[in-house]
Amino acid sequence: MDLELADKVALVTGGSRGIGSSIAFALAREGCHVAFSHWEDPDGAQETVFGVEGLGRKCVAFESDVAEFGEAGENVARVLREFGRLDILVCNAGLASDRTVWNMFEAQWDRVLDVNLKGCFNYIHAVAPHFREKRAGKIVNIASINGLRGKFGQSNYAASKGGMIALTKTVARELGPSQVNVNAVAPGMVDTVMAGALPEEVRRAAEAESVFGRIADPADVAHLVVFLCSERARHLTGEVIRIDGGQYI
Repeated sequence: MDLELADKVALVTGGSRGIGSSIAFALAREGCHVAFSHWEDPDGAQETVFGVEGLGRKCVAFESDVAEFGEAGENVARVLREFGRLDILVCNAGLASDRTVWNMFEAQWDRVLDVNLKGCFNYIHAVAPHFREKRAGKIVNIASINGLRGKFGQSNYAASKGGMIALTKTVARELGPSQVNVNAVAPGMVDTVMAGALPEEVRRAAEAESVFGRIADPADVAHLVVFLCSERARHLTGEVIRIDGGQYI
């Protein structure tokens, strides 16, 4: 199936590893050129750049903290200068810092909300004028099923992802008249470095929740994101699509 993505330009936050790099590769396979941000991961960034370029696409990486409002605007402007266009934004950058609410430090709460939720706002704010002017664009936010159901020990992470879901629905209403699609993907546990740092019993519990008895591969999420970035999904907006192997059922 031709997803009509050839020569479009995508900006992915947190694209140096895990879900982000898988999204970059999947978009490149469909013909997109890719720009992505990373944070203190030059080796991973280089691997993603080489991988995308190996598929015959242009790729630009920049080290940047998504929580910095001004940097988001500068990076979007840079993408427009270097590629001459911007068609897709995928807000993927995120982190977890887990503790029960009574043990959580203020700094843990602030940092997770700043990266996961404010970072998403920062980049949407930066691309919105361009997408409104061209009356086209795709935005996909990587949320989590824990933003829908909550999770013991993840008050900051769940709150940030729940906020992303509410932000997605609101921005879908605001940008809809400009023909911009805004959707969220809510993965369950995915086999990433972040998941690998969790205790083994947590991973086993996630596998047991899944009706398939497994957790997702990053590519599983990437395939859904690519579809949402295509014109095949042109009448989808404001949606939160779970991709969790049945964990949420």
